Amino acid sequence: MQILPIAEYTIHIGPVGEALAPLMQQLRYSTLFVLVDEHTELHCLPRIRSLVEDAVVIRIPAGEEAKNIQECQHIWQQLLDGHADRKSLIINLGGGVIGDMGGFCAGTFKRGIPFIQIPTTLLSQVDASVGGKLGIDFKHIKNCIGLFRNPQAVLVDPQFCLTLPDRQLASGMIEIFKHGLLHDVDLYHKLLALESLTEILDEEYIGRAIAVKREVVEQDPYEAGLRKILNLGHTLGHGVESYFLDTDHPLLHGEAVAIGLIGELYIASKRLGFPVEELTRIERFVKRWYPEIAIPDEARGAILQIMAQDKKNERNQLHFSLLKKPGEPYIDCIIEPELVQEAITYYNNQLSVPV
Repeated sequence: MQILPIAEYTIHIGPVGEALAPLMQQLRYSTLFVLVDEHTELHCLPRIRSLVEDAVVIRIPAGEEAKNIQECQHIWQQLLDGHADRKSLIINLGGGVIGDMGGFCAGTFKRGIPFIQIPTTLLSQVDASVGGKLGIDFKHIKNCIGLFRNPQAVLVDPQFCLTLPDRQLASGMIEIFKHGLLHDVDLYHKLLALESLTEILDEEYIGRAIAVKREVVEQDPYEAGLRKILNLGHTLGHGVESYFLDTDHPLLHGEAVAIGLIGELYIASKRLGFPVEELTRIERFVKRWYPEIAIPDEARGAILQIMAQDKKNERNQLHFSLLKKPGEPYIDCIIEPELVQEAITYYNNQLSVPV
């Protein structure tokens, strides 16, 4: 069991029962709630059921489409019906949507009640376990409404990920890869040499990725400066993800970030001199583990409109977090829309599928 203290709480990496059992004895809650979707209720809840027998189970649909104000109203209503008060406890058992929704609802219900995060996807274990950022989508803009609030604890058990399809594992892996690129170049090189997806579930890789984010967040908890480096790949990636969300073929978050990473590192090569040979290595990595998704010409305008709403922007200018080289990030890089268009063209030109 790895234990990583951060700010007001602790991240436990290892078997979920070893961490949850003592927590249930330590925390003095009045009523207990567990938030699940149909997948985590089936595959994950049985692993902790004996420790939460007195819990009211709240169910929401799986998927990004559920991350909206209407589902929040459903959760709040269930809390009211269950007589929740400010000493109640919510356990959020699921991926990023469950963690965002459950944390947001806990943070706003009666001005805030305690919650525990048990992320069950690789993406949420690495990306959402640190930092207290919670939010929901609004008007097709990801995480448009939200807040900062820390949980009582985060329990990361890689064994939950064994039930995930390869596509979900790859989606989470891109965040580990990104953290290596930003601040742990040895980890970045190890991931370039991966031979199978299941290798990514090694507690060492997950722990090192979480440690990178912990170090950054401890220095900048409210994203005033340094923490912006964690947005690498996400400015373009969120635009792509939001666009495809309204199509018949929505992308997983990590798939969109992989696209964003290629596009943004191309921009970095033009603006900061990011080495072309590194960009080529990263392209090979992305092509090996992720589906080739072309960005249609008709999507370009919509993607730029979505990017214009990014919360990092100032004075109607697009702000990016970029790299000069692995391990050397830069924040608040102002990039003109024309270079973003050029990056999309570059990305499409690397594909072996028609645009």
